[in-house]
Parts: sequence; C-alpha cells; structure tokens
Amino acid sequence: MTLVLEAQHINKHFQKPVPFHVLKDICFDVKKGEFASIMGKSGSGKSTLLYILSTMDTDYDGKLFLNEHLVTGKPSKELSRIRNKHIGFVFQFHYLLSEFSVIENVMLPAKKLGEKSHAEIEHEAIKKLEMLHIGHLAKKRANRISGGEKQRVAIARALINDPSILMGDEPTGNLDSYNSENVFQIFKQLKEEKGLSLLVVTHDMDFAKRTDRIIEMEDGSIIS
Repeated sequence: MTLVLEAQHINKHFQKPVPFHVLKDICFDVKKGEFASIMGKSGSGKSTLLYILSTMDTDYDGKLFLNEHLVTGKPSKELSRIRNKHIGFVFQFHYLLSEFSVIENVMLPAKKLGEKSHAEIEHEAIKKLEMLHIGHLAKKRANRISGGEKQRVAIARALINDPSILMGDEPTGNLDSYNSENVFQIFKQLKEEKGLSLLVVTHDMDFAKRTDRIIEMEDGSIIS
C-alpha cells in the first residue's frame, strides 16, 4: 500500500514563555485513498501537528515523508513548492480574497506553481468548480457568495494542483449542519472517486466517526 504521508518520531518543543514538550514521539502514516481524522481536546497538539505535517512548521525533531520522499530538512523554497504541488489545505475560515472573483481565487495556487498556462489553469479551475456544483459562481466576487459556497470555493482552490493529500483544520467548524454534511460528502467523494488521501483535524465526533480512522491525541501524544 502506498504511503502518502508518514511521520516518524516527531517531537516539538516550545521554549517560551517556559520550556514545553508539545508533541511527543508522534508516529503514524496515511495511505493513498485513506480518509483519516485527528481528534483531541483543545491544547492536545492537533493543530501544531498539522502545521508540521503540512511542512509549514519546520522546527521539530523527527522525520516527515511525503509520497515516500523525506521532506524534513529541505530548504524553505523547495518546501513551498512541495506544499503547493502536493498538499491541499482547507481551514476553518476560507481565507478567500474578497476583491477577487471565485475563479481567480481558485486559480491562485496554480499560478504560483507556474507549471501550466493561464488558459490551462482556468480550464482546470472551471472543472473543479463544476465538480463541486458551483460552476455558476465562477465570475462572482468572493464576498458576494454564502458561507457554505465560500468553503466549497476554498476546497476547489485546495484541489487545483491535484494534490496527493488534502489536509483540513476544522473545515466544518464554521458551518451549520447542512453545509458540514455537504463538506463531508465532498471529502468522501474525493476519496472514493479520485483516490485522494485526506487528513482532517476536527472537534465534530459525527464527522470523525464516518472517516476511515480516528487518530486520537491527548497531551501531545497519540493515544489511539
């Protein structure tokens, strides 16, 4: 089974205001096409771990592999490219640029990666929006659409470079139950139809219970 993501003995310390061992010997992996969720009380280290796994935080001990390649220790410019190409990220807040249109927002990571022409990126963005049933919103300004629609646009943006893994930090935390269910179904469809791997930090037990596996954290350790 192909491993998309693997963490080996990840430890993280904060030095200020007092020395604190925030992540303790974290070891786990995510296989291709697996939909895993991370749960735990506030302060258990979930978001800290996700920032390390997404290569945004490089100040840790241990090893991180993405698509079976070691990414720990790579220079920040290369990490930025790896992250943009292989990791899609969906946050609790959509972080759309309100003065841009929906399609412009979706195209941004692909323009940054710079591997395709403008026309190809635009075509890809329309395909992603249509897949999420929001193709009709393409030309609308991002501040003119509903909260649930914004989160779908954020998912389309996260998918634009066809990443190996989609990571979510409380992606339904700001949504009502109807829109939360929509997001869950989109993620499930991405796993089943596209073979995408997903790793989602969530407080929503109903959401987590329906994923393939729950990684439970307590006081900076994985307990199950």
